[in-house]
Amino acid sequence: MSDLQNILDLSASGMQAQANRLRHVSENIANADTPGYHRKTVSFEEVTEQGRKTGAVTTGPVELDQSPLKEVYDPGHPLAGDDGFYDSSNVELMIEIADAREAQRSYEANLKVFDQARQMSSSLLDLLRR
Repeated sequence: MSDLQNILDLSASGMQAQANRLRHVSENIANADTPGYHRKTVSFEEVTEQGRKTGAVTTGPVELDQSPLKEVYDPGHPLAGDDGFYDSSNVELMIEIADAREAQRSYEANLKVFDQARQMSSSLLDLLRR
């Protein structure tokens, strides 16, 4: 039974990590037109307990993408300089959509593992009751 609990814990950590990733992707999409906004990226880190790897994952610190901001020509914009340009965000919507789909599929895969482990646990309890 302990192994099934470990599987549930591991898949739950994967779902939580992907949910955090998806939250940052959605923030990036929401701020795609915000001047000066830097894209947020998140990495995954393996969880260790007492120096031993558990197999679980968590999200690491949020980092800002340091790629250059896009320059947009709009002389009427309040942030435009004397030359008529201002710095927009460095968010690429196609990359964010691809990241969102990848996070969604990874979340669904972890959910299927979680559901299978839950069903196995339930079947085991049914067998033990007989």
